[in-house]
Amino acid sequence: MRSLVITLLAATGLATCACSSLGGAAAPQVTGPAPAARTVTVPHHRQHHHRHPVTVTAADQGPAAGPPAAPPAPPPPAPCLSRYLGASAGIGQGTLGSSYLVIDFKNLNNSPCTLYGYPGVSLAGGKPVTQIGQAAAENPATPRQLVTLAPGGVANALLRIADAGNYPAQKCAPVTSHWLQIFPPNQTVPIYLHYTSQACAKPVKLLTVNVVVPGSGG
Repeated sequence: MRSLVITLLAATGLATCACSSLGGAAAPQVTGPAPAARTVTVPHHRQHHHRHPVTVTAADQGPAAGPPAAPPAPPPPAPCLSRYLGASAGIGQGTLGSSYLVIDFKNLNNSPCTLYGYPGVSLAGGKPVTQIGQAAAENPATPRQLVTLAPGGVANALLRIADAGNYPAQKCAPVTSHWLQIFPPNQTVPIYLHYTSQACAKPVKLLTVNVVVPGSGG
């Protein structure tokens, strides 16, 4: 009887071992890329202050700083207004059948300004002062240029005045003018410069003006 019990216990133990071997297989491992290693600075030894070298990559340094932005350019000077300009008669010369007069423009303001193109010029007279005849034609011989006048700066335009006596009286209707009516380039308010000349009350083209250029025209 005792031997039978021992035999049964032994058989039970073998069965248990077989079940454990079959059912206890290890779970399959998941493979994949290993996590990126980080280099950390640690003390080499408690008694020493040497540290292992640290590798720094471009990604660790962050984005590189760019050059500083350039300041914006200052705005250009504004056009010269009539009320801040003085007009005066410069050098005058007479030739056969015409006379030439330099008109000087002076910046009377405390800030720089610009002149570009042709002034509008006509002969004028009477009270109140009014235009006589046609305004000056533009002479295209000289190209336009932007003229910057500093405070007190001067620019000029050359005016040609044809002799009114070149035309028959019935075609010209000659009168005496005492003023030049001058519109600075791109302005609508005139400047009056005292100047005496013979004018044609009828539409005869006596005047021709050049573009504004730097300087006094001397």
